[in-house]
Amino acid sequence: MMKKAVLSLLTCICWASAPANGWAGEPFKKTLELQGYSFVVEATNEGSINKLKVIPSGLTKDNTQADSEIEGTVSGAEIGDLDADGFPEVYVFVTSAGSGSYGSLVAYAVNNGKSMTPIYLPSITDDANASKGYMGHDEFAVLENVLGRRFPIYKEGDANSDPTGKTRQLQYTLVPGEAGWVLRLKDITEF
Repeated sequence: MMKKAVLSLLTCICWASAPANGWAGEPFKKTLELQGYSFVVEATNEGSINKLKVIPSGLTKDNTQADSEIEGTVSGAEIGDLDADGFPEVYVFVTSAGSGSYGSLVAYAVNNGKSMTPIYLPSITDDANASKGYMGHDEFAVLENVLGRRFPIYKEGDANSDPTGKTRQLQYTLVPGEAGWVLRLKDITEF
């Protein structure tokens, strides 16, 4: 029984669905470090449209800050090395305003220790199996060598505030794309 409670607590800690520094209206700031590289992630979190900064350090060629405008608030940020190449990636989880709380991702990969490049997460609607019954309320987490995304499954007629289906978890692996990095859907499970 104790083992289940600890696992349940760890699961709650790892999955990001609410801002780590507070709710909308409170700025987000977190420093992430791995393998000698660090990233400061800052977001204004003042309304439905916000400014996001990812400030790298330790890169040998280009430590230029990445600035972007996001729709929603930053709900968490993690660092990992999903492809186990010895160079980290930073993952910033964004939650949209409104009752759907739709999740999105802003992410960057370190390229041979020199610079960072954006990581692309395809739209969930690109996969009919993954998106069936999807109405937001996403949670993200770096899980060993995959990026996890989970959300409640809505059955036809369910209100946005009351899903009656199971929970679906998607797992993505990091792979090289044509002009950068891509998170490719690897596995879909339901529980």
